[in-house]
Amino acid sequence: MKNRLTLYIFVGMLLGVVVGYICHRSVADAAEAKTMAGYFSIITDIFLRLVKMIIAPLVFATLVSGLAGMAGTSDVRRIGFRSVGWFLCASLLSLALGLVLANIFQPGAGLHMVQTSADVTTGLNTAGLNFKDFITHAFPTSIIDAMARNDILQILVFSVLFGVVLSAIKSDTRVAPLIAGVDALVPAMLKLTDYVMRLAPIGVFGALAAAITVHGLDVLTTYGKLIGSFYAGLVLLWTLLILVGYFFLGKQIWTLLKAIREPAMLAFSTASSEAAYPRLTEKLEAFGVDKKVVGFTLPLGYAFNLDGSMMYQAFAAIFIAQAFGIDMPLGAQIVMLLVLMVSSKGMAGVARGSVVVVAAVAPMFHLPPSGVVLILAIDQVLDMGRTATNVIGNSIATAVIAKWEAKRSARHAKRASDVAFVQLQGEMK
Repeated sequence: MKNRLTLYIFVGMLLGVVVGYICHRSVADAAEAKTMAGYFSIITDIFLRLVKMIIAPLVFATLVSGLAGMAGTSDVRRIGFRSVGWFLCASLLSLALGLVLANIFQPGAGLHMVQTSADVTTGLNTAGLNFKDFITHAFPTSIIDAMARNDILQILVFSVLFGVVLSAIKSDTRVAPLIAGVDALVPAMLKLTDYVMRLAPIGVFGALAAAITVHGLDVLTTYGKLIGSFYAGLVLLWTLLILVGYFFLGKQIWTLLKAIREPAMLAFSTASSEAAYPRLTEKLEAFGVDKKVVGFTLPLGYAFNLDGSMMYQAFAAIFIAQAFGIDMPLGAQIVMLLVLMVSSKGMAGVARGSVVVVAAVAPMFHLPPSGVVLILAIDQVLDMGRTATNVIGNSIATAVIAKWEAKRSARHAKRASDVAFVQLQGEMK
């Protein structure tokens, strides 16, 4: 079933496009198209609700179980620092690549858009994107509320604290049943995940059928230059990520990519990182990544390591400048890169987070926020690519950090063995 699920998802994508196009051509007007698309959306909504239902307990169980099994807080600090260091480097690479490619491809040149004094409502809430609110938001006032909203960052903070506490007092016999209960919750949630993921092809079909019914195939051609250049950039970013992964993992990188193709395709077709998370957890553990690394690094990556979204933000900002004929010197672009680097770290829990960041940062560099409207029309198409890229980037990061941990454990084991051998020789003498 698992080996065939990728094929079924691909078939669901094709059927969704075909059925959506037929419906789009057969409807009388836009209102009827939206009504018909609403019926397809029921399927997708149910599937995504089921996925969101398992996200919070899955993140909590895998993270707490992994941390409770660690030797101490030194493991948490080491894996945490390595993860954050990797994420920062990957973010800078993605942003810089977006800036360079946008300047090379010039996707917005020739549009000759004119700024107006009227405010254009984009429908995006950018008020919460500031450093103070992001830091305070990371700490939940209620873990129940955080789980109800599927706030990954808040769940992550609580789970880390709870897992570290369990690791510190696991010698207490009263705590043993609690740790055993959390450990037992992991396979139960993974089995539930397996059942939910069997509905993925149907959910993918509904998502694409609804989108094509309303917009038709025109959305793929109207902004062809922007879409084409952005996806060309994503392919280059994938190549760079794979090369970096090959440097650390060797030929295992191909096995990893084969293992994650199903969650990556699911992320692409639904434009939802949440939809891919449960299956991605399973695939990484099946690949051989230690569950404590998966449980800690992957949720952290979902909050901080969004390679595709990073590249998109830089790409979109330069596109807006080109569309309105605004000259941005290299110095301003570098400053904008750093601002995007900081601002984007709070986007994980924001709807249309990548677009929101662009809308929030644009006024700082005299870019008309109304320019965001230009890309909102095709954001769904762009979101599919950047979401799949986020999955690939986080998978490679998690696998590399797991290998570092494995090498460290091997060195410690060898050192302990050498010490024991020397002691044994001393006793024999």
